[in-house]
Amino acid sequence: MGKLTIVALRIVIALALVGSLGVQFVILPLVWADLEGTEDWIRALFVGILALGIVTMQVSAICVWRLLTMVNRGSVFTRGAFRYVDIIIGAIAAGSLLTFLLAVLLAPGGVAPGIVGLICGASLVIAGVALIVLVLRMLLAQAVAREIEAEQLRSELNEVI
Repeated sequence: MGKLTIVALRIVIALALVGSLGVQFVILPLVWADLEGTEDWIRALFVGILALGIVTMQVSAICVWRLLTMVNRGSVFTRGAFRYVDIIIGAIAAGSLLTFLLAVLLAPGGVAPGIVGLICGASLVIAGVALIVLVLRMLLAQAVAREIEAEQLRSELNEVI
């Protein structure tokens, strides 16, 4: 991966993190205020789901940043990368579950059934993304195994030479 690509992706991640903090500290309180008159537990649940959804995106962004650092150092094909990929998979899966919970929360209200169905579909798509990242994790595992095998072969070759 080129240095320009890494820098561009880091800029995008940084902007997304700053934007998400803005949403957390500005928009969510406004949503809370906008839901005045709604039952307190529904209000808290709705804003909580939104807040946790934002946290899942932030966690994923930070883990991608860490993986980019590993790419920069040339150490991404090590066992240390699995920790970040596993966290990303968990965050995406949690985001899928939160999206589905949002649909469940909206279903008995005055929201059109089509909107609830679209949110459920989005939840399914997000779960699919988690599965795609899981497949990519398996590819990373194969690459790490090959890297370890190559290192062992280099070591044996150095002993022979």
